[in-house]
Amino acid sequence: MGLYNIGMYLYQKAIGVASLRSTKARQWRDGRRGIFERLSQSIGDSDRIVWVHCASLGEFEQGRPIIERIREQRPDLKILLTFFSPSGYEIRKNYTGADYIFYLPIDRKRYARRFLDIVKPEVAIFIKYEFWLNYLSELRRRKIATYVVSAIFRRDSIFFRPWGGAWRKALTTFTTLFVQNEESKALLGELQMRNVIVAGDTRFDRVAAIAKAAKRVEIVERFRGDSQLFVAGSTWGPDEEILIELINDNPSIRFVVAPHEMDQTRIKHIIDSVRGGAIRYTQTDEHTKFDATQVLILDTVGILSSVYGYARWSYIGGGFGVGIHNTLEAATFGLPIAFGPKYQKFKEARDMVALGAAQSIRSAEELKAWFKPLRDDADHLAATSRKAKEYTERNLGATELICNEVLKGVSR
Repeated sequence: MGLYNIGMYLYQKAIGVASLRSTKARQWRDGRRGIFERLSQSIGDSDRIVWVHCASLGEFEQGRPIIERIREQRPDLKILLTFFSPSGYEIRKNYTGADYIFYLPIDRKRYARRFLDIVKPEVAIFIKYEFWLNYLSELRRRKIATYVVSAIFRRDSIFFRPWGGAWRKALTTFTTLFVQNEESKALLGELQMRNVIVAGDTRFDRVAAIAKAAKRVEIVERFRGDSQLFVAGSTWGPDEEILIELINDNPSIRFVVAPHEMDQTRIKHIIDSVRGGAIRYTQTDEHTKFDATQVLILDTVGILSSVYGYARWSYIGGGFGVGIHNTLEAATFGLPIAFGPKYQKFKEARDMVALGAAQSIRSAEELKAWFKPLRDDADHLAATSRKAKEYTERNLGATELICNEVLKGVSR
């Protein structure tokens, strides 16, 4: 723990230096200024707190179904939602499903104690990967019911290393560990952890709810018209380069491309490179004509999950970088999915590749080879779509299982 605490101190100092140049580091630093005073002013002495912590936006999407189910079943409880990263907090700081939303103070002993002195949670829920040793130690000392949900454990993680003793001890904090798969349960069994339940991934419940509540997107509806639509979501530069070739080879198909980041240079490159014409979503209105437009650039946020509902095929970006983005939003609509080669860390992607609902590609040629039979053979398209849809439906139910267990120990 000594080296860990030194590391936390140095990390905090490094953020301070980085904040001089980095917007994200500045948000991280500024968002934590005066945080204990703000917590004290916000949380009432009589509030009964369920604390849910997410690292960032992706983990929030896994935690959101739990937050909303607890809110529905136990409106007498208050939800405190914390984030570690600005990319989660800055986007979801106005989320109405939680009563209080804050950054999590960095994991130093005195901060963890002060945070828990103020919050006094009846329950603490960590989403997927967050194992902060001082917070967990203090929760354990105070005997607060603590859970981790949608977790995945791998043989190469620190818990199974000779020097991972502090992290192994941290696991004893959890009242229950809700994991995504049997492999994680077996690995934890080697550490003599018996309080493990294979619950699955709450994101399946989340994307099913999104699909059920999908909005009508009138611009996309008019853009698609009588054509067939291909949606490429959360794309980066390498994804867009191979997609441009696919677009130019399929002039009768219409494409929506949703960049992960609104890089103006990249967006201009796409518009200049496609031969069938392209337009930005933010430059359209109810009078826009799409007769000479093959590509719609989705340069806005908040509607991609609904746009998948208009498509027949999908591509998910990120697979040529740090890893693919959310495949389940497309799969829940029964879309065949392609993505780049870096997908092995994502169980749902591996599962769908094994089922034939998705395919990893490494080049424009491989993307075209995947797409051609799905475009030309209606039976093949229908079979592949059915595999994607059935996969998401088979994996529903994690949220109910988790919330039932968590709320068992919370008094009325």
